[in-house]
Amino acid sequence: MKLRMADTANATPTNNSVHKTDWAALKQHVIDNKINFGLWLTRLFTIIFTIGYIIPIFGNSYNLYYKALMSNAATSALRLHQRIPRVQFNRQFLEHLLLEDSFHYIFYSLIFLYAAPMTLVLTPIFLFGLMHFASYSFVLLDCLGQNSWWGARLLISLVEFQSRVILRFCALAEIIILPFTVLLVFMGRAGLLTPFIYFQFLKFRLASQRNPFTRNVFYEIRNALSSISRKPTVPVIVRRIIEGLLSLTQQMAPVRQ
Repeated sequence: MKLRMADTANATPTNNSVHKTDWAALKQHVIDNKINFGLWLTRLFTIIFTIGYIIPIFGNSYNLYYKALMSNAATSALRLHQRIPRVQFNRQFLEHLLLEDSFHYIFYSLIFLYAAPMTLVLTPIFLFGLMHFASYSFVLLDCLGQNSWWGARLLISLVEFQSRVILRFCALAEIIILPFTVLLVFMGRAGLLTPFIYFQFLKFRLASQRNPFTRNVFYEIRNALSSISRKPTVPVIVRRIIEGLLSLTQQMAPVRQ
């Protein structure tokens, strides 16, 4: 009995020591990776603000909408700093900048900061934020030990398992927001230039080198509309509308290799 009590007494300081070591490892990781941890925090804020806007249980939902856009802009600015740490005033730098996904989403946030709230606008930034937040949460949990927080690890694994579905859904949202910007103009909830500026954003997304999902979904939609327009049962007016849309969007995406 005395031996068992002695073993327990000896084990407790060891467990406490290991626990402290795990938190020390996490603290050191955060110190060594300040920007990555900053990205994790801004993505967490984007998620919280989006949920707060959709389910207004705290704060003003109107303000939370714009806070979600601003936290996304902060995330994109930090990520852009990682990708292009040095600013150069030449054409090559500008071309590189325009191809960066993080620049696209700074642009995206600025577009809708000056328009009335629309829930669909928060869809891609929420899903991107959730996916990357989950991915880096795994890294932070590993600092606490491989077997720590298994419940959180399970939820993160579910998000990562659905990453392709999430990316396709983000791509679809990016595309269908364009006609909604036109509706916002007619409803007096956005400026006249909003659809034209968003059209340019969508062209950037279609030319993205790191994320082909928008381009792939765009081609799938075009092919589906083309198939529908060729059906003999389709009314002439509908066929003409579809053909007009196909003609309008023909030059938007780069030619597939």
